[in-house]
Amino acid sequence: MTMAGKGILAMDESNATCGSRLEGVGVENIEENRRRYRELLITTPDLGEHIGGAILFEETLYQSCADGTSFVDALNAQGIYPGIKVDKGLRPLANTSESWCQGLDDLADRSAAYYEQGARFCKWRSVVSIPDGPPRTAVTGLARYAAIVQNAGLVPIVEPEILLDGEHGIDETFEVASWVWAETFKYLADNNVSFERMLLKPSMVGPGADCPTRNTAEEVADYTLRMLNSRVPPATAGIMFLSGGLSELDSTLYLNAMNQSPNPWHVSFSYARALQNTVLKTWAGDDAKKDEAQAILARRARENGQAQLGKFVAGDVSDSESESTYQKNYVY
Repeated sequence: MTMAGKGILAMDESNATCGSRLEGVGVENIEENRRRYRELLITTPDLGEHIGGAILFEETLYQSCADGTSFVDALNAQGIYPGIKVDKGLRPLANTSESWCQGLDDLADRSAAYYEQGARFCKWRSVVSIPDGPPRTAVTGLARYAAIVQNAGLVPIVEPEILLDGEHGIDETFEVASWVWAETFKYLADNNVSFERMLLKPSMVGPGADCPTRNTAEEVADYTLRMLNSRVPPATAGIMFLSGGLSELDSTLYLNAMNQSPNPWHVSFSYARALQNTVLKTWAGDDAKKDEAQAILARRARENGQAQLGKFVAGDVSDSESESTYQKNYVY
């Protein structure tokens, strides 16, 4: 997953979240439709050239393609490691404005079962909302999760997501992220988590979604790299950024800007909507559009693979697609 030019496809949306996106394009939220869509993703030709891992939802880990090939085998055939989301969703944390993820109580047993099924890495997410005030306990569960799954043989992805919601500027994001990332690694160290056997999945350091001041890709890259260098141990195996509400194009441009100079880590991507959004809109439940949708996913994977190498050029679009169409389509 940390080979040059590779990143992660995040396709671990819960049944409710995946269902809302399917329903948004007129597709009924039933298991078979979720299976059909996810089969489209993992059977995309040559996907493994730029995707090293795919994060699955629990339902998806146990599903199979229409021809009977398990999803795990289909991914392995492309050289893509299967992973799984292991938290059980966010819940309000009593007496605070924060949320926390359930699932620690039976995580050891579930991790062993997931490994037996073929998963080789996993993900646990915590969220921080800047408008809700300074977080206090949101990141502590990440460390316990990482320690538990490492003991089960899985590589943990640690995801302290700082939400884009709000009018705050990039400097306030930097301040909050500085605290969150410092606390995350403190607790990881306290729990004897091996940094060499984990991946960090952070948000990029940018302005809030409603901030009137917008920053360039170079500014976002500068702030984010300063944060990485001041807070993340060089031993950490990889930094797999989430897109977190960014447009498809911006998420690629920001990643590309961060890879214009050498880093001690593998600075790459673990995108969901930034890889899938146009794919889902194109397919919309019509298998006659499957090839077209897969071609878009393959291109998005390739573009972000180029960005991981610092070699992405926004003008490199297909002959049939103008730059204006590219800009319009890659926004959600």
